[in-house]
Amino acid sequence: MIRSAKIALDVLLCGASVLLAVMITSSYARAEVVSRSADGFTLRFAVGAEAAPEDVVTAVSELPRWWDPAHTYTGDAANLSLAFEVGGCWCERLADGTIFEHAVVTGILADRVTMIAALGPLHDKTTKAELTFGSEPENRGRPVTVDFVVEGPGLGAMADGVNTVMDQAFDRLIHQIEYGEPPQP
Repeated sequence: MIRSAKIALDVLLCGASVLLAVMITSSYARAEVVSRSADGFTLRFAVGAEAAPEDVVTAVSELPRWWDPAHTYTGDAANLSLAFEVGGCWCERLADGTIFEHAVVTGILADRVTMIAALGPLHDKTTKAELTFGSEPENRGRPVTVDFVVEGPGLGAMADGVNTVMDQAFDRLIHQIEYGEPPQP
């Protein structure tokens, strides 16, 4: 009888631990449109990951490995390049040999990479397009974060569509950080 009670208690404690872990993880992971107006929006993605800040910076530098080829002009992430230096280009070589500039690196720190990035349909429409990849200390460890601040006439209407694409990109980045390899399509 005592052994049965101990087993029941062990099962209960194990279940409670799993439930607590799920509650912490699900409340901690988030992707959202933080703000929106007629002429802009701010997106924020954050999730706890077993990663050092340098892991995040390294993964960002490997952008062609994790960026979804479906969100390129050529349909092939192998045509992407990232000159990982201040002033460096996140570029794509198009079929005719033309180089398309998606973003420019504006800062590289131990825990953060910043870019001016009027990505995809935002190209030539923004007055501001700041993309920041980072790792910030918090009480529960170091979350990996991506912030995207976009401003320009009428661009607030694009927030949900851009959020969907960037949410997928964020998932692929997290996979690259955690496994050191690109996600499979």
